Amino acid sequence: MSIDTAPSVSQVDVRGPRFAAWITTAVLAAVLVLSTFATTAAGVLLAAQAVAFAIGAVRGPRNSPYGTIFATFVAPRLAPTSEREPVAPLKFAQLVGFVFAAVGVLGFALGAPVVGAVATGFALFAAFLNAAFAFCLGCQIYPLVARLRTQSARS
Repeated sequence: MSIDTAPSVSQVDVRGPRFAAWITTAVLAAVLVLSTFATTAAGVLLAAQAVAFAIGAVRGPRNSPYGTIFATFVAPRLAPTSEREPVAPLKFAQLVGFVFAAVGVLGFALGAPVVGAVATGFALFAAFLNAAFAFCLGCQIYPLVARLRTQSARS
């Protein structure tokens, strides 16, 4: 007789999403710098980040571009993790990042660089909070959204 010790909720090593947040922080900071002199290049780089967010929102942190880099090159060099976090809030956070990045791309593409920069700034703020302080803003909002979805489904 075997005992299933796997968690009932899909979970990931907390270091993976923080690694991804550091890369995201660097990309979004580069977008803001680029936006001061090359809005088209800023829009293209932000579009690439939007794709990374979209993949993370749909496929989860393990199968996102930055998650794959972490799993392939970083995780094998680390000690086994003692801390895990659920996947669902992380996917939601990636969705929120995607929304801000999409608004930013539209801003840059439609000749409204201030909109692009502000949307990028909001995404950068959230990514930096996660990277530097392990505070996932989207993850904190997720339970509220999940509760609202549950309540609206009952109605």
